Amino acid sequence: MPYLVTVDFLDWMIFMKMIPANKRFLKNFVNHSAPFLYHVGLAGLSAAIALSLPWILNFIAREVLVYWSLLGNEKLLVVSIELAVAILLTFLFNAMARSWKNRRLSNMAKDAGLVLVKPASGFFTQRRVKKMKEEQGFAKDVRIIGSTGVRTFVDPKGDLHDVIQNCRKARIMLLNPFSEGAKTRAKSILDPQVTPETFLEQIKKSIAFLKGLKGINKEVKLKLYPDAPLLKLAILDDHIWIQHYHAGLDIRRMPEYVFKHDKNLRSLYIPFYQFFMTRWNDPNVPEYDLESDELTYRDTAGNEVSREKLNELDAGAALRVAPPPHPVSKNASPLGRIIHPAQENRRRLRCIDEAFRNVL
Repeated sequence: MPYLVTVDFLDWMIFMKMIPANKRFLKNFVNHSAPFLYHVGLAGLSAAIALSLPWILNFIAREVLVYWSLLGNEKLLVVSIELAVAILLTFLFNAMARSWKNRRLSNMAKDAGLVLVKPASGFFTQRRVKKMKEEQGFAKDVRIIGSTGVRTFVDPKGDLHDVIQNCRKARIMLLNPFSEGAKTRAKSILDPQVTPETFLEQIKKSIAFLKGLKGINKEVKLKLYPDAPLLKLAILDDHIWIQHYHAGLDIRRMPEYVFKHDKNLRSLYIPFYQFFMTRWNDPNVPEYDLESDELTYRDTAGNEVSREKLNELDAGAALRVAPPPHPVSKNASPLGRIIHPAQENRRRLRCIDEAFRNVL
């Protein structure tokens, strides 16, 4: 009896070991035989159609031609059929031409890396886009260029509010509220409630929000650029979300374009990414120290050149970001020296022009 039990147990173990092997054999058999079965089915269908042709022709000769001989004498009916066929062919050829054009444009957009164009309105679209941004930026490095950042990441309803809180590290560039660029942007918007003082208050809220993140050991860096905003740009992992600041229009009325990074060198992701890095590494754009509330100027090598304290002017009307005297430290390289403001503007415009020349 013990011998029989041992044999049965061994047979059961061998059978259990054979089950995965049998499953693999069945899976391989199905995968390898699928093309053969497909060709066999196609050949059988072709043979069935060929064998049924005589019956189909007899049916046409016996039924259709009889009715056609009766209707052939009705000239009005014949003309109506011809017109209907002509209209049908017109629609068919137009649809084919439109499909071909759309396919060509789709291929061009794919080559450019464009994966989405978000309209300016739409409740369900906004929710879907916010969810996409949260998925793309979760636990990833985030890079943002904006104007004030209040509606972007401070407002709980903003698209990047949860992204900033859940990202790994964030590099953010906002508009200097006391610069000429802020004044130009405020004057270009027809809304009387939009003023440089409004920008000041909004940027204060953004700084306070980022300080809160800094307080919980979130790696956040902020820079304030002086020129008028050109692009609202958010780099979330391998996707770039872009909107254009149009004079006189709220940016919420502008569509948003999404470009994806891949191995395609024709993708516009690369020049837009280079545009952000050029602006971020520009020594004329100071970093805002969230701990000391100072502007830190650095040279091209990353060495600190000078610091400035942000002071209140005109009874708290604006934050002063004065043009620095640009002292150069003894250890700073010649490339890191700050040049004349007119030359700074020319170099900044040249960087932007280079980036967009690559885009075009």
